[in-house]
Amino acid sequence: MPQKIKASIAYGIGKGFAQPEEIIIDDPIGAEVLVDVQASGLCHSDLHLVEDDDKFFPFPAVIGHEVSGIVEAVGPEVSGIKVGDHVVASLEQVCGHCANCLKGQPQSCTQQQECVRGEGEKPRLSFPDGRPITQAFGTGGFAEKALIHENQLAVVNNQVKWDEAACIGCATITGAGAAINTAHVRPGDTVAVIGTGGIGLNIISGARICGAKRIIAIDLLDNKLEFARKFGATDVINSKNEDPVAKVRELTDGGVDQAFEAIGLPATMKQAWDMLGVGGTAYPIGLTKPDATVALEINPADLLVHQRGFKGVWMGSTNIKHDIPMYADFAVDGRLNMHDIVSQHIKLSQIDEAYKQLVNGEVIRSVITEFD
Repeated sequence: MPQKIKASIAYGIGKGFAQPEEIIIDDPIGAEVLVDVQASGLCHSDLHLVEDDDKFFPFPAVIGHEVSGIVEAVGPEVSGIKVGDHVVASLEQVCGHCANCLKGQPQSCTQQQECVRGEGEKPRLSFPDGRPITQAFGTGGFAEKALIHENQLAVVNNQVKWDEAACIGCATITGAGAAINTAHVRPGDTVAVIGTGGIGLNIISGARICGAKRIIAIDLLDNKLEFARKFGATDVINSKNEDPVAKVRELTDGGVDQAFEAIGLPATMKQAWDMLGVGGTAYPIGLTKPDATVALEINPADLLVHQRGFKGVWMGSTNIKHDIPMYADFAVDGRLNMHDIVSQHIKLSQIDEAYKQLVNGEVIRSVITEFD
């Protein structure tokens, strides 16, 4: 039977997140899994979507894509996930059988629509009067329960803490995944990370796990830079006080092997390019505003000689069924620092306040753990 649940709804651009209200969640059909949400992280991307960008989904919507919880029920086509399992969700929607999925690039799936209900099917979420509510990215984690396709869920060990597990579903796979899967950081490499929020800190963690010899963290706030040292940063640069490109090139005798931009600003993407050494690659990861563009002045001959690259990253090139359980194991045995990612636990009613704290640099990740 469909259930009544509490959820925070986003009603449109610039309207923030409404106070929790009662909505209806349907029963699982097909390959859907009903998850009793235990924790839901506040990623900066969700704030971006309700402030600046309406091209991803229609409003009203239940947002939130960093989700961990317990499986309450499964649809008749679900295999590999059972009632009682501890799971972590991802906004990465994967069909499992398109050409990209079959060649090991699920983050580039071309049939993502298979993970959501189609036209003519009953909506997963609705108002009590029957009006549909969008479940953003097929997750809708700012709610007591979520109805998610099994291909967007990974079963994890039951020792990982709920709040840390939730953050693994986006911050970790995007950040650590960029270093491990996309850039293939190697032992002895030099790395620069621009932006030390949840994504940037996980890039640092991933680079440390890979054995980078020098990891340079760049930000505007000294408190965040010192915090980055906990995750493996060997050097820090406050770009408010000095030119980060010049300093990086000085520290590395000519430039880094990999530069990661985790903010989403054209100016810092350009900096990532400029701080590369011979054979280096810049990886823009941050979500930009809808009309943003980045311009690189490239001399083709210089490009060939210096062999530099500029490569976009989506969700850390992640295979969620493999990578999320691995990161959960790393979090439990101490190889991945997830404890310090979580700044505070909040109620479902405190989303707007927590996002203000995030914008002001007061927190890294706020995680919802109370949903009533």
